[in-house]
Amino acid sequence: MNLFSFPENPIPHGAVAQEVTTADGVTLRAATWRPPGRLKGTVCLVHGRAEAIEKYYEVVGDLLGRGFAVATFDWRGQGGSDRRLENPRKGHVDDFSEYERDLEAFMQQVALPDCPPPFFGLAHSTGGLICLRVARRSRQTFSRMVLASPLLDFGGFAPSRSVINFTAGAFSLLGLGDAFPPGGKIAEVDERGFRFNPLTSDPRRFARTAAIGKAHPELTVGAPTISWLHAACRAMNEAADPAFAASIRIPTLMIAAGEDKVVSPLAIERFAREMRIGSQIVIPGARHEILMERDPIRSLFWAAFDAFIPGSDL
Repeated sequence: MNLFSFPENPIPHGAVAQEVTTADGVTLRAATWRPPGRLKGTVCLVHGRAEAIEKYYEVVGDLLGRGFAVATFDWRGQGGSDRRLENPRKGHVDDFSEYERDLEAFMQQVALPDCPPPFFGLAHSTGGLICLRVARRSRQTFSRMVLASPLLDFGGFAPSRSVINFTAGAFSLLGLGDAFPPGGKIAEVDERGFRFNPLTSDPRRFARTAAIGKAHPELTVGAPTISWLHAACRAMNEAADPAFAASIRIPTLMIAAGEDKVVSPLAIERFAREMRIGSQIVIPGARHEILMERDPIRSLFWAAFDAFIPGSDL
């Protein structure tokens, strides 16, 4: 499985691409990097929904510059990993336990055997929720986690979680789980304008992400299917139980975006209060994709990361 390079977004030096096979036979694309010199450990970079390794080259470079090895992978159904449906550009799972199998396979086959400890998790959005689900069962996954805009509830662009859960569940029972929800579609890159996007206020980084999809549309996915939405609601409902947050024993920093319309900053704040060894900060002015934001916003993120992850001070 190859990585793709772009004139304005080259592959960071030293990439090693590899395959991971999950317990249920899904092939995932993964990649690792090691900087020269003494290593401070490994940051496992865990993506959000509909993302790919190529989107995070700048972040990989930021981490390598801090002296960390980096390991990352594409979730099933997106990026360069296996697609399940006949239409490969539908974002689909039946249950978030499938994503847990992806993360566990990645750790067992890539991170643990090939990368130096200690291991730290850096996750975005959907990846943050999955890391929390895995951490609830095993404190051995990461020494610490930083979760950017974790998906703990939907933001202002969506109906309430209860409405989505009920509606998606009803359509799934009717055998329509593989379908897009009403209004959902596969938007081509040219249809996605910067002006009203909820993801980033940085036009350069927005254009960089769009260029990846335009050059390699096979890396992209469209809207989530009805089954994906139902699975996400069930996962968020579990996380809403105060006992869920209290059960996590991995020190965790959650970083919320002050202008997030995709996920709920209030849900992140509530979850952090219920954790025994968790904390939360809000970056004012940031939209959902904090790591793809303007430089001043990214600087605030990295300052928080450096203060929380041992050995990452520059």
